[in-house]
Amino acid sequence: MAIPETIRRFVETRGIGFTPIHHRIAYTAQEEAAATHVPGREWAKTVVCIADGQPVLAMVTAYDHVDLEAVRTACGAKAVRLASEAEFRSLYPDCETGAMAPFGPLYGQTVFVDESLTHDEQITFHAGTHADAMRMRYEDFAELVHPVTSCIGRRTLARRKLTH
Repeated sequence: MAIPETIRRFVETRGIGFTPIHHRIAYTAQEEAAATHVPGREWAKTVVCIADGQPVLAMVTAYDHVDLEAVRTACGAKAVRLASEAEFRSLYPDCETGAMAPFGPLYGQTVFVDESLTHDEQITFHAGTHADAMRMRYEDFAELVHPVTSCIGRRTLARRKLTH
């Protein structure tokens, strides 16, 4: 497997540097963080949401869940829900199902990033396959994607116990 050409080209033609990471196949954000030797707080999990009928991308740490009410507020929508697998399969035809890269502008979508991801110099995320990731400076990611930053992550109970 390799990073899909559309994703690689989207980043490279804009002069943004990144580190490609090929790793063992992993399907959950925490497994992917472990496979890439990245702390879970730096693994940016991409979740597809449907806000008033339109797809948007929400990014939270590997430890978090997307707070749909917070996304609804952030985007000014009347209703927000998680996209179904069938929906996101057709939205990201160049990506393996569930391994979409968080490049909303490539797909005509707005990206919402949890504020906690902005604190580290680098973030790592899916690059279109379950065995490929990209690491880049958060500043470069923000320049590339122009995300909306908001508090959209909700800690899981297990993670809350570890951080207190």
